[in-house]
Amino acid sequence: MENPFSFDDGSPRSPTVRPKDAACLILVRRERGSIRVLMGVRDRRHAFLPGRVVFPGGRVEPADQRLAIQTDLKPEVLAKVAAGTTPLRARGVALAAIRETFEETGILVGAAATAPPRTRSEAWASFLSHGVVPQLENLDFVARAITPPGRPRRFDARFFMTGCEQIAHTLDVSLASGELLKPVWLTLTEARAANVIPITRCIIDEIEARLGDGADLGRPVPFFIPHRGKAVIKPL
Repeated sequence: MENPFSFDDGSPRSPTVRPKDAACLILVRRERGSIRVLMGVRDRRHAFLPGRVVFPGGRVEPADQRLAIQTDLKPEVLAKVAAGTTPLRARGVALAAIRETFEETGILVGAAATAPPRTRSEAWASFLSHGVVPQLENLDFVARAITPPGRPRRFDARFFMTGCEQIAHTLDVSLASGELLKPVWLTLTEARAANVIPITRCIIDEIEARLGDGADLGRPVPFFIPHRGKAVIKPL
């Protein structure tokens, strides 16, 4: 099925580059009957989506596949995330969403642990030093999208979602990387009205379809694929 929205985000065009795996984590909080999501503004000095309001996330790193933890994605979630890749890679993508959220916001998603796994990764060592181990079984997979050709950075991004009750610890935001400025909890209406790109609004619509009135948690996961400036949706 073809979606009528345009992928055009107003960014400058560049030579075509191959998309790199990336992951985002949508943290959800219910407050006074409203659904809120955690978002932040990207630093204007970044080449990719400068000044845009986005969900926490970033590129998958090799260490994300090497981290040995005891939990896993639910089988039905793993099968969808692993479409076109391997289960090991799929787990790494999910862990990347948790790691990037920690780096950008200081929020640790997981559970307390007395014996965290060993790692040579600085980023994961920092995460684990707080006595928290990531938990994958509470992550839902809600969307996948590939950045269109011609952008200075291209990503094959998977979007995961979990409730704020999965937050085990939160550091002072001043200790975060600074890539995501002023993280805030926005209602879905506020998020749509923010300085987001078209694909982000589609993700917000997907969140509402899954959690709002008439919620449908079992709906297919949309895969947004660029085609001639528009998005073709392939259900996963």
